Amino acid sequence: MALIVHKYGGTSMGSTERIRNVAKRVAKWARAGHQIVVVPSAMSGETNRLLGLAKELAPGRATQAYHRELDMLASTGEQASSALLAIALQSEGMESVSYAGWQVPIRTDSSYTKARIESIEDQRVRADLAAGKVVIVTGFQGIDEQGHITTLGRGGSDTSAVAVAAAMKADECLIYTDVDGVYTTDPRVAPAARRLSTVSFEEMLEMASLGSKVLQIRSVEFAGKYKVPVRVLSSFTPWDIDINEEARSGTLITFEEDEKMEQAVVSGIAFNRDEAKISVLGVPDTPGVAYRILGPVADANIEVDVIIQNLSKDGKTDFSFTVHRNDYARTVDLLKEKIVPALGAQEVVGDTKICKVSIVGIGMRSHVGVASTMFRTLSEEGINIQMISTSEIKTSVVIDEKYLELAVRSLHTAFGLDKPAE
Repeated sequence: MALIVHKYGGTSMGSTERIRNVAKRVAKWARAGHQIVVVPSAMSGETNRLLGLAKELAPGRATQAYHRELDMLASTGEQASSALLAIALQSEGMESVSYAGWQVPIRTDSSYTKARIESIEDQRVRADLAAGKVVIVTGFQGIDEQGHITTLGRGGSDTSAVAVAAAMKADECLIYTDVDGVYTTDPRVAPAARRLSTVSFEEMLEMASLGSKVLQIRSVEFAGKYKVPVRVLSSFTPWDIDINEEARSGTLITFEEDEKMEQAVVSGIAFNRDEAKISVLGVPDTPGVAYRILGPVADANIEVDVIIQNLSKDGKTDFSFTVHRNDYARTVDLLKEKIVPALGAQEVVGDTKICKVSIVGIGMRSHVGVASTMFRTLSEEGINIQMISTSEIKTSVVIDEKYLELAVRSLHTAFGLDKPAE
């Protein structure tokens, strides 16, 4: 008998019919002799609906002013879906109980709307499992030291599920979503994309950080830290599929790099449309200039991605970096108002019509010429590279947004990802 954590996303919980199908699937696993903990998201669109109501009530002020109340509000979406799933399971004749994060409890810090999990107490859940019950724990939320409800930010239910699996020392965490696994790239962009049966933790971490929407990056970090086996699979397969077949489906995120995996130089192409580039021109080329630009940006809680500093000429240099597109205007205003005058720089220019395309693969460690193949492929398509960033198992380029799909398809073919897996 194994202890398995199931996580279901918002689309999987999107209607009473879908919740009923989730209940049938969960009951099937429980009746097969497994102990099951389920972590559901809010019903699809519910969190946006709730936050939209808050904006209606405070149209003239930034919603950040109400962080604590926003967490109180947003947490109710997962509570509703958890209770509905418990009801559906009980109507299937399966004993079950639902808990909000604060009842477990899942303890977090006090960073409202983006809290981080600090600990999870498992006694209550284990007692219910021992009594033969399916336990449902709300995703996305917890409680801080002062007893206030907190939420983990977008995609936080994935993080909750992996964290619960780590705390319970679960045999596996199954992430049920609206896709049937991790693909070599987005099939909507490259129709020849194929599903990977396995992907290494390191590759998944890079892909999640570079724009792949299959798993939230914090959940992958948790999985890596606590060595939680995670499988991504579809909740839209028939609920009564053979359980052994289901247990082998989807994509397994593995911590073992076997010989077959090493043969794949590049495992996937990730991309991100949500970036913007900012350049500070004519910066005095003196020690500490990078900190003087990026320090205040970091203090404003703005995350910076790719960074380039050009060669100095006549004691001046140009400094470029990318930020999330939502932070673009705020970053430019900060630079123009405070940083550029203090530095004596010439001007700030920006571009919101860029994107980042990345190749990822653990095989890149042991193969030369991978980056040059990427650059040659883009050159042959007439695509200009604006910025480059590399690590041991990935190479990213910033290009004009209008070339995104052409770049992804060309690279997918150039690295043999169109071909069936061996």
